[in-house]
Amino acid sequence: MALSSKITGVGSFVPERVVTNHDLEKMMNTSDEWIQQRTGIVERRWVDANTSTSDLALKASIEAIENAGIDKNDLDMIIFATLSPDHDFPGAGCFLQDKLGVPGIPTLDIRQQCTGFLYAMSIADKFIKSGSNKNILVIGAEIHSKGLDRSPEGRNVGVLFGDGAGAIVMSATDVKDGKADSHIINCHLHCDGSYAKELWLPGPGTGFNSENRCDQKMLDEGLHFPQMNGKVVFVNAVKKMSQSLINLCKESEVKFEDIDLFLFHQANLRINSKLAEMMGIPEEKVFNTIQKYGNTTAATIPLGMHDAVKEGKLKPGMLVASAAFGSGFTWASSLYRF
Repeated sequence: MALSSKITGVGSFVPERVVTNHDLEKMMNTSDEWIQQRTGIVERRWVDANTSTSDLALKASIEAIENAGIDKNDLDMIIFATLSPDHDFPGAGCFLQDKLGVPGIPTLDIRQQCTGFLYAMSIADKFIKSGSNKNILVIGAEIHSKGLDRSPEGRNVGVLFGDGAGAIVMSATDVKDGKADSHIINCHLHCDGSYAKELWLPGPGTGFNSENRCDQKMLDEGLHFPQMNGKVVFVNAVKKMSQSLINLCKESEVKFEDIDLFLFHQANLRINSKLAEMMGIPEEKVFNTIQKYGNTTAATIPLGMHDAVKEGKLKPGMLVASAAFGSGFTWASSLYRF
């Protein structure tokens, strides 16, 4: 037997407010047809003014903990992946820990953007395999709607993003049969910082020739809104995600045809379709949620995981592969028996 980790509980939460492409037509110079053709997105969820990222994470976390069949006090650690924390500091994990009512356990915020959830899964897996932790709460949660340029100038990025949260509980397990028992099989993590400014949020920050991390000039120039080189992102996303999956499966001695379900990051339906086409993955094995949620960054994979469970597409014992690509550039892949 070998000590490993497995997913024991899954939860998610999205705001009630549905924002359709037709709603965005009233804010930006765009159309439902234009958005669907380029992204596959039909609608997304946006929060109200009084909701924070840790609020979304709390509801997803409670559901995941209940689904895992444990008490919240059984948690040994919280790992929170987000690029949209409640505040610059402290981390969103601190606010979530307080709202959950589990003082004393460590919290860790990670900033790997769209790849954040897979990074968090890998970190949790390593802590559990070390024997130091038995149950770790892993969250991906984002509120993008409060940070988007909703003017006509912001349409290329503003139409892409939504709000939401997904959470899992990862627990220690003894693996007797590496091919049949539920556990995290392998993870690959990557980054190439030379592409950092192809998809980024310039300000506020200390990387400016200014005495202040935020000033009026920065706001006037719109540097507090996300910026993206879409063509460069698309090409690299398809290339890096496919390479990572190929290497991961080769190292794990798993064939693509043996994988029951693919849960990819939901950035653009065209990226996932191209990825599946290149790798010869049947359409029915790829579970997408971008149509109804948009890009929720660190939350897309756990949101999709929970929806797949609820729809009967993901069942215990299935072999699952996930891959993500995002700002940094960062990319990652994970193989696990659910």
